[in-house]
Amino acid sequence: MLPKDWTQPCGNCCTKKYAGVFMIPWRIFCKKGCSADGDSWDECLEACNELCYKDPVLKDRQWTSFIDRSPGDDNYSLECFHACASGCGFKFGISPEKVEQVQPNRPQPPPPPPPLPRPNKSTSTVDAERTSDDFPGTSA
Repeated sequence: MLPKDWTQPCGNCCTKKYAGVFMIPWRIFCKKGCSADGDSWDECLEACNELCYKDPVLKDRQWTSFIDRSPGDDNYSLECFHACASGCGFKFGISPEKVEQVQPNRPQPPPPPPPLPRPNKSTSTVDAERTSDDFPGTSA
């Protein structure tokens, strides 16, 4: 076990805040906020935006943002951002109240494309029930 002097104080704060086993991903994102490049609170939050929200890899294909290792779902990206912002808060000594109020600086995603029109099925003879006359009378 490492003595407390050998570990980063910011990382310890993240470990304490996200102590549960089910919170491991958020602990990791918090520690990424602690180790983010940048010399100011705003620069650290910008790094959190870049980490947690990814733009689509292919133009006009929103689903391709999942390819770039982002947390994926918008709810996960928001949780990632808040965990990362917590790390930034620990790093720069920002009060927890202010950290809780910060929101990601992301433009609204474009609306999904409208679904393609489906051809209408008619009740013609194509959809009619097959009869025994439709099948050959011999077997293979």
